Amino acid sequence: MAHPNYRELAADAYRALGAVHKLMRNSSIEATLVDLIYLRISQLNGCAYCVDLHTHDLLAAGEKPQKLYNMTVWREAPFFSPRERAALAWAEALTRQAIEPPSATVRAETQRAFSDKEFADLTFVIATMNAYNRLGVGFELHPTLRN
Repeated sequence: MAHPNYRELAADAYRALGAVHKLMRNSSIEATLVDLIYLRISQLNGCAYCVDLHTHDLLAAGEKPQKLYNMTVWREAPFFSPRERAALAWAEALTRQAIEPPSATVRAETQRAFSDKEFADLTFVIATMNAYNRLGVGFELHPTLRN
């Protein structure tokens, strides 16, 4: 069954989300960290299209494949900086908030690793990717084979 073209049917909403996405790509959070966050959130939400997209983007930006192989076990892997760990913990906490709200400890650790502006931007980065994942999963988007 063909899926409705949500980009056309909800064009204003799609453009608005795209504008927020563009703002977050140019925020106080470094681009590689944004993509690591996007990748981890997409893994948690089961969005194959976004996992493929952000893995490809990270590799194209020069991220080491070994680090990406270990994204699902980032807490145990030695490849992540304290700042990345704080961002990934906050991303997971906000993504899973329907199950359990973020703890005060995770919030405090993240706020220690980021300035107030960065913390605000980081939270918007996470919210934006969660919105995109809902579209990807809801409209059953799938990655295509890359050459």
